[in-house]
Amino acid sequence: MADYNTIRAGAAGVRTAQIDEGLRTHMNKVYGTMSVGMLITALAAWAISGLAVSPEGTLTGLGQAIYASPLKWLIMFAPLIMVFAFGAVINRLSAAAAQIYFYGFATLMGLSLSSIFLVFTGMSIVQTFLITAIAFAGLSLWGYTTKKDISGWGSFLIMGVIGLLVASIVNIFLGSPAIAFAVSILGVLIFAGLTAYDTQRIKTDYIQHAQAMDSEWLAKSAIMGALNLYLDFINLFMFLLQFLGNRE
Repeated sequence: MADYNTIRAGAAGVRTAQIDEGLRTHMNKVYGTMSVGMLITALAAWAISGLAVSPEGTLTGLGQAIYASPLKWLIMFAPLIMVFAFGAVINRLSAAAAQIYFYGFATLMGLSLSSIFLVFTGMSIVQTFLITAIAFAGLSLWGYTTKKDISGWGSFLIMGVIGLLVASIVNIFLGSPAIAFAVSILGVLIFAGLTAYDTQRIKTDYIQHAQAMDSEWLAKSAIMGALNLYLDFINLFMFLLQFLGNRE
């Protein structure tokens, strides 16, 4: 007769292996969804900037309509509204609808970010993107593999994001270079921390709910995780661009 402890240990090992395999699949879906969102954003920004038809990046008709009218304020703040709305409605959406919502948000972000092609040189944008991608990959990998519990960072980082948001809105009207510089430095540090924090949180949430194996919850969780990491990447990129971007 097999020893009970041996059987129990063997069963636990099987469950652990299943969770590990499921976690890899879950994280692949998170990064895959995030990558598609990044591609949609890049294509939307590239198209509206006019680079698709002119190397000089002359605005398209839609771009001129946006930046030469009050519509630019709607495009600027609409992604922020969508982020808050997403957290409120995701439980009422199906996984497919949540994914469509995320891709719609990514498109709107592309419209909002299209002006960087008119402000910074194309080469500096590409270089900053590559630097951001390398930094993001390293930070996310550390957050995934570290044994250190960094969940305590969350409240401080969120407070930092709120402070950045308030300071950025105020500086739209003040136009202070000193405030802009300070916001950029803090922004890089805060979103670097959030990249590691969000990665570990996605992993921890999956492990805590893996036993239930609710496919609908897992699908929505992957989309929400992709949104969080997408925002970390975009903000890290934009703050780094303030330092590394060469202006036209």
